[in-house]
Amino acid sequence: MTVEFIGMIRTADTSEVRPRRGPAIDPDYTARFARAHEEAGFDRVLIGYHSWDADGFSVAAYAAAHTERLGLLLAHRPGFVAPTLAARKLATLDQFTGGRLALHVISGASETEQRRDGDYADKPARYRRTDEYLDIVKRVWAADEPIDHEGEFYRFQGARSDVKPVHGRLPIYFGGSSADAYRVGGRHADVYALWGEPLAETAEQIRAVRESAAGHGRDPDEVRFSVSFRPILADTDEQAWERAHRILAAINSRTSPDGAMLAFPPSERGVGSQRLLAAAEKGERHDRALWTATAKATGAAGNSTALVGSPETVARALLDYVDIGVTTLLIRGYEPLEDAVDYGRRLIPLVRAELERRDRPAAAAAR
Repeated sequence: MTVEFIGMIRTADTSEVRPRRGPAIDPDYTARFARAHEEAGFDRVLIGYHSWDADGFSVAAYAAAHTERLGLLLAHRPGFVAPTLAARKLATLDQFTGGRLALHVISGASETEQRRDGDYADKPARYRRTDEYLDIVKRVWAADEPIDHEGEFYRFQGARSDVKPVHGRLPIYFGGSSADAYRVGGRHADVYALWGEPLAETAEQIRAVRESAAGHGRDPDEVRFSVSFRPILADTDEQAWERAHRILAAINSRTSPDGAMLAFPPSERGVGSQRLLAAAEKGERHDRALWTATAKATGAAGNSTALVGSPETVARALLDYVDIGVTTLLIRGYEPLEDAVDYGRRLIPLVRAELERRDRPAAAAAR
């Protein structure tokens, strides 16, 4: 089988352990960061969405201009750009990048975050809006004639687009762990994105999304699954745990966090964050190498659980998730660029080599 590796790029050198020391946009760093992922063998990079951060469409275009084959996963929040315009913007960017674009849809967990850009819809309404939004975007891509629409959130007449995505439509990635997220994602997602929970809880979420997909008349097996981790590597397991505790100490020492660590009130934590914190309450270590202490230290304000160990240990841990149905692995480090290079040198090849080894008997039998 094939497993997709996704990294994540930002426009400045910063993380939970590294305060930003320069401007919010460093073009040279952004280009180097994107190229590092391409050279490391990543399939795509996620370009995140925050109310304080650089515009993702522009970042994706810039990253594409400085790479040759690297896929781009653009995070996008429905509600701020009309879906008819979003369909054209996405298709245009996909055409200029040679079909390298995919869409990561996030409905938004925090009221505070949404209101910074003027969205006062409550969370259930945001998910209903996302459902309608994706229906419209896909209709615009598919339509050869002008279309009309009148729904709960959007109304228009005669919408059309001469520009279409290179492959007809973009792959849709979808995030969320609530019942509303399962309902909407089960209907629309090509890839359903989860944060790095223990194996049993991850399998539970996979079952829930597949049940939702079946309820919408889809083949549950057509939905693929992504899980996100923050691998912490060293030559040996013991050295990796020493490094992990240094990273945790650095997180705890941060007194003036930048936008990457902006916290929201506990009442606004999404279900995904709540699930990570619940796992942390059960214990710091789970399964082969999962470590929840970093999630607890950051309030789980993003994908924040780590896999700790030697490259061999972390590769086996990633394969444990593949064995329960995960097809996409999103990995990013606390030392972002350096870790991306290291993953390409010491981690990704191990996972791909083991998957190739597993595929050989089936390939031989097919001959």
